Amino acid sequence: MNFRAVLFDLDGTLLDTLQDLADAMNTVLRRFGFAAHPLEPYRYFVGNGMAALVHRALPKPHQDDQALASACLAALKEEYRERWREQTCPYPGIPELLDQLAVRQIQMSVLSNKPDEFTRVMVDRFLPQWHFDCVFGERPGIPRKPDPAAALEIARLSAIPVEAFAYLGDTPTDMLTATAAGMFPIGVLWGFRPAEELTANGAKTLLSRPSELLALL
Repeated sequence: MNFRAVLFDLDGTLLDTLQDLADAMNTVLRRFGFAAHPLEPYRYFVGNGMAALVHRALPKPHQDDQALASACLAALKEEYRERWREQTCPYPGIPELLDQLAVRQIQMSVLSNKPDEFTRVMVDRFLPQWHFDCVFGERPGIPRKPDPAAALEIARLSAIPVEAFAYLGDTPTDMLTATAAGMFPIGVLWGFRPAEELTANGAKTLLSRPSELLALL
């Protein structure tokens, strides 16, 4: 398909971050007197930024309490800052895929709804041996995915047309972002959401293993 660049989501695509996110949020919930959640619901709590994670994890009667949500968000950032590297790691096959993309001189970038400070430090920690043209998380003044603004910024900074980008992600948010930006949406099945959600939100193809991307280049 003559892709010249790949734009990756981070959580659920490059890195398995679910346990550390769940542990951090559950610690905050207990601190505020609420019950913790098992791991599985966090597959649906994450993906739209930390504020959305707090909203979804709080008990329904408290989800519209803005003062509580703000306090929980601040506590979550503090807690996650201490434990983001406890169990997080690249998914199997990701290092080998990045090696092959580098050999083929395919430009690579990362776009996450995770706060920018966490996005950058995690890429530096877990993926240090590969060059990424742009690494962006949630930043003030830039709308979160699925708004395409940050994806379009990455294309502009990379000097590569949007139609030459493959966009890999594991959630409907990623597929909607790719479509809105004019990039080619590819859903990955090793992440947080099932195939049906990805195809329903615009995925043009699905990958079961990272190496399958190479056949599309």
